[in-house]
Amino acid sequence: MISDMNFRQRSLLFAKLASIAYSDDTKQVKKDVKALGFTEIEFYNKAGAQAYRFQNKDDIVIACRGTQPSEFNDIKADLKAAPVMAETVGRVHHGFKAEVDELWPMVLEDLRECGKTRKAWFCGHSLGAAMTTIMASRCEDDPDMPNIEEVYTYGSPRTGWRKFVNSLNCKHQRWVNNNDIVTRVPFAIMGYKHDGCEHYMDSNGDYRPNLKGLRRVKDRWRGMWMGLKQGGVDNFSDHSMTNYIANLEKIQEG
Repeated sequence: MISDMNFRQRSLLFAKLASIAYSDDTKQVKKDVKALGFTEIEFYNKAGAQAYRFQNKDDIVIACRGTQPSEFNDIKADLKAAPVMAETVGRVHHGFKAEVDELWPMVLEDLRECGKTRKAWFCGHSLGAAMTTIMASRCEDDPDMPNIEEVYTYGSPRTGWRKFVNSLNCKHQRWVNNNDIVTRVPFAIMGYKHDGCEHYMDSNGDYRPNLKGLRRVKDRWRGMWMGLKQGGVDNFSDHSMTNYIANLEKIQEG
């Protein structure tokens, strides 16, 4: 059972599931998640919006897929930054909501049926992180839905305005890798806020949840300089799910 794991173990598990959600090869996905303890999968795919359901006798996980540069629908969703009314409370990012709207009838049906006897969890990376946040809010607003145990997100953009964020009650573990640029959009000046408990990884990939203020600014500059020395742009490489997983493996070992 996922609930028997400690926080770091769960963080790594959901990072792997969020990464697996990028695959279209359902046979390989089934093999990969079986090694992680899941016996059943379902791939949701409609109008370019995608997610997976992974489950076993104890747990059901909805893993939403993030932005794919080759998918025009994903790029269009990211660019639709105008706030619109959420299905629950407050305002959310138009593009993120539109992606959820495509998949929600299918996810809703499965959660109502399969979630009755299982613990429900959500996870996602990038656009998928925003989608899981919106889906979790809809679960909270529906008395026929199972209680959400936790939401785990990686490189999540800001999803909604303050009223929406304040309305969320489920426990949201939000991982941020150093200079990950996606975690800084849409801009706060547009009214968008982050949800959840932030877990920060520093420029060395170490877990530094209490690194704030000037010390964090210095650490981000350090990460930027380290990236330039390696011939890369830290803001983009830090968004990679591969790097999130590598850091979480290091953190778990520590």
